[in-house]
Order: sequence, then C-alpha cells, then structure tokens
Amino acid sequence: MFELESFSASIGTAAALRDVTLTIREGDRLGIVGESGSGKTMLALSLMGMLPEAVQSSGTLRIDGHDMTHAIEQTWQVLRARRVAMIFQEPMSALNPLRRVGNTVMEPIMVHEKLNRDAAQRRALALFDEVGIPDPAARMRQFPHELSGGLRQRVLIALALACNPSLLIADEPTTALDANVALRITNLLVQLAQARGMALVFISHDLGAVARATREIIVMYGGDMVERGPTAKVLANPAHPYTKGLLDARPDHTRETRDCTGKRRRLPTIPGTVPQLLDMPGGCRFSGRCPVEMPHCTTTRPAMETNRPDRGAACHLCAGEVS
Repeated sequence: MFELESFSASIGTAAALRDVTLTIREGDRLGIVGESGSGKTMLALSLMGMLPEAVQSSGTLRIDGHDMTHAIEQTWQVLRARRVAMIFQEPMSALNPLRRVGNTVMEPIMVHEKLNRDAAQRRALALFDEVGIPDPAARMRQFPHELSGGLRQRVLIALALACNPSLLIADEPTTALDANVALRITNLLVQLAQARGMALVFISHDLGAVARATREIIVMYGGDMVERGPTAKVLANPAHPYTKGLLDARPDHTRETRDCTGKRRRLPTIPGTVPQLLDMPGGCRFSGRCPVEMPHCTTTRPAMETNRPDRGAACHLCAGEVS
C-alpha cells in the first residue's frame, strides 16, 4: 500500500505540490488529470522517490507502512522496479538509442532478480509476448529507432513490468500515438493490471482514456488536488469549475458544430494559462481563470469539501454540493 499524507514539494518558495493526501492499494486504478504544469508528473516522481535534488518535501510518504519520505537513494533502488515502476512519457527519450531493446529490458531482471543472462532473456521474451509485441525474438535484437511508436511504448511497458511491481505508474502513455494505437495501449494497461493484481496510476490529458482505464480520479491544478472521486461520477457530474472546464473543452462529435447562421462554433476553452509556480494566486490557485470566482477566492484557499466519503472538491462554492 502506498500512502501520501499532507505531502508537499517546493522549489525554493514555489510550492509544486500542496498537501496531497491519497492511498493506493493493490488492484486500484487511479487517474490523474490536469493541464501541463498542474503537478501530475511531480506527484508521480514523488511516488518513485525521484524528486529533483532542488526540491524540498514535507509530509509523509509510506510504502507498506514504512516511512519513505526521506529515504536515501540506496533504499529506493531496492524498491524501484520491484515495488513501483514507471512508464515514462516519451519512449525515444526513455530508451537508450545505442542499446538493443532486449538488453534494456533484461538489465533490471539481472540486477534485481539476480538471474543469469539466459534466464533474463527468457523472461524478457515472455514479457514481449505478454505485452503483444509480434515476433519477440526478432524485436529484442532491434534498436529503438527501428520500432514504431506503438512498439516502443510496448517495450517501455515490458521494461516497467520486468520485476513484477506492485504499482505501475503510466505517465502520458498514449502521447504522440494515433487514436487506434492509443486505445490498444490503454486497454493493454488495464488488462495487465487486472491480470497481475497490480495497482495502476494513469496520468493523461486524454479524459476518454482515463475514463476507460481507471476507477478513481484526481483532478490537479497548480499543484493542488481540486477534485477527487469515482471516475464515472466525477466525469458525469463534475463539482469543481476547473473540472467542468476540462470536460467542456473536449472535442465532442455529438455536439452541433455550427450555429444557426451556419458559422462553425468555437470549441469552449478555459481562458488564460496555468500560472508559473512563483506567480500563483494566494487563495484558490484557479482564481483569475474561474468563471464563477468570488472576491475571497483570491485570498482564501478552499478546503477539500466532502459530504460523501468517496467525493471531494476544493472550491468555496462546492460546500455541501458534492454528490
């Protein structure tokens, strides 16, 4: 079980994460959504013990009851791959261009599992087959640039699964993939999590992929958790104005694309951009972009309001209204 309690991370005086509290148990499938700069990847790196050296953290991070908040790198090296693994966002950056992909997947097996090269090769072949890579023996001898984007992503999944982790973090696993390949990768991750009894954290801008892949969702903005709850309920009935804005901004083929005069309708957008960490508002970080902002939103930080144990939203207008 992975637990974050009032966990914060800051770079100097700029808070990149504020008071994040969550629990991830075996078999959970958690989605994390939000714009670029909202803190999604920083949260994932926290779970991996891979925060940049310049970042100062506070609060508590526990894995199976052991406090890992200030654990040294050697301690984390024992846990990575075996307890928690991550599929990084860009395969061409995550894979060594000078190494055959088979050797890349075999390395953590030999290091962590202490298997010889022949046994590691058999494990890697089985993993390639499990993640749907055709002709695994031939693919293992290839370099990253010789594979398609979808196959490179499958290699990264095989690499992450090499040592049977309890938690798999997928950071934008469908970025730069066409829609059909992205759907197959999303479905594959869900199938693997279910088959292995593994927890999955799925980070994405694609709300459709998150809806398919996860049972719970966290919406982040400016380093804050602004809404949380069962994925289906949050996406069907969002409570926070930011979540509503994200959903409204999705392309939807069922909407009327032209107005009564025949002109093409503009896709709704959230005005402005996520501020830099040093320029965040003092109260609600969504103030300045929120369509229902009140005067005290700029000065008073809203608490995570809940009237049911499985739903919550951090908004001054949401008190008693989350259902």
